[in-house]
Amino acid sequence: MKAVFENRSFFEKAIDILYEDDSYIIFNKPSGLLVIPTFKEEKKTLVNIVNHQYASGGGAGRLYPCHRLDRETSGVIIFAKGKRHQQLMMEAFKRRAVTKKYIAFIHGRMSLQKGEFKSVIHDVDQKKFRNPSSAKMAITRYRVIDDMKSFSVVEVNPITGQTNQIRIHFSRDEHPLVGERKYAFARDYALKFRRTALHASSVEFLHPLIRKLISVRAEMPRDMKEFMERH
Repeated sequence: MKAVFENRSFFEKAIDILYEDDSYIIFNKPSGLLVIPTFKEEKKTLVNIVNHQYASGGGAGRLYPCHRLDRETSGVIIFAKGKRHQQLMMEAFKRRAVTKKYIAFIHGRMSLQKGEFKSVIHDVDQKKFRNPSSAKMAITRYRVIDDMKSFSVVEVNPITGQTNQIRIHFSRDEHPLVGERKYAFARDYALKFRRTALHASSVEFLHPLIRKLISVRAEMPRDMKEFMERH
């Protein structure tokens, strides 16, 4: 049996909750937020915001992220209610038992309507110097949803979970994401967007405790919808 849950709000101006049970809570992350604190930015992070929200709503204990999304990426993200539940979900990710799908806007048109990227990615691909020992195989599958005038809308399924692999794979294929500034030169492309056009649209997994197939979706955010309407 598959359970499908749509978006609902926890309370006004809160981060939207897409799904919640006794073990997990799944949020719809807005773009522009780091998931966890860094040395430079410790307060305005998704972890801090949702924990404050959870406690304010009467939740007991602390929420722990089970995976990450880039600061600019919006969409589905899983939090665990406690370290044990976090560990169970992270083990499911390692077994590739969690299916994540994204919606991305890419420059140009793909030569194939569906395909797969498979190549080695370094954990430090974004830096000048690479550490050969960090090289890992990354696999990304895609299918074209719509060919617009100047860009394409693709659904992306990352099979592996290397850092920034979706952005790296499409940039290597000379179809960088619209708004990409890290793995492409924005000045080379006429289309401009305030962020990387990437949205985590869905997640599906067999619940590690209740053994039910959980499927959660997050609608395309307003900024991406408006971009499509303009172009």
